[in-house]
Amino acid sequence: MITINPFSELSEFIPSIAMQMYVIAMVILVAGGTILDMAHKQSAKFFFRNSEKAKKLATNPVSAGEKASIALKTVVEDVLTSGEFCNTKRRIAHLLTMYGFVLFVSTTAIMIFCYASITAITPSILPLLWHIGALMLCVGGYWFWFFIRVDVAVEGNPWYRVIRADLFILSLLATATFGLIWSYFQASDISGWDTLFFILFVLSSTVLFGGVLWSKFAHMFFKPAAAFQKRVTEADGSRENLPAPADRPEQFGLGIKREAPKHY
Repeated sequence: MITINPFSELSEFIPSIAMQMYVIAMVILVAGGTILDMAHKQSAKFFFRNSEKAKKLATNPVSAGEKASIALKTVVEDVLTSGEFCNTKRRIAHLLTMYGFVLFVSTTAIMIFCYASITAITPSILPLLWHIGALMLCVGGYWFWFFIRVDVAVEGNPWYRVIRADLFILSLLATATFGLIWSYFQASDISGWDTLFFILFVLSSTVLFGGVLWSKFAHMFFKPAAAFQKRVTEADGSRENLPAPADRPEQFGLGIKREAPKHY
């Protein structure tokens, strides 16, 4: 099972060009959803406005070399190792989900565009990584959903309480889970069940990539940029001169304290 390209077997019933067009359509949905999300929330406008404000308040010039070093540090600490998570369990769950997602999606694209033919010989490493990626995603995602979520651990809400922000993680888990089950039934040549779970796999992946505007999917594109900007403002001294953040309203005389929102 784990060394069989499920998309190669699928090409007996669905032309590879149809699978490739589906992947392209999902990429377009992600790009379009992200752009609409930026326009709706004015994220890019807010980001660049803060960047320009910080430049005017800067007291220490930051060279291009220093910015390159900051960018590298941001990639290593905030992207590759998720250093923003202080909780070890939360960090491990996030890394499992993130790298599982990368393996799962990248190998899916490679197998569909290069080896989605019954006559093509797929290198065994690709389906192996596809299954490993899906398993990593499931382990990290289910661990987060049932044991780590803030609502469950702190507020005592049940695991089945679902809000719109959960669309991303739930559709992601469904895609990986249905993909693994579909692969198992297909490799076991159990007709009927393999068709059912393939349909569920396609539906959940469509919700995942088509629901960018209503989920936290686009959030992953802004986090590295925000982390980089934060490090630059700390290096050039402008952060010390910026107004107090919104999560500290007591500095504006409002007389209340609120904790910063915690995100996955």
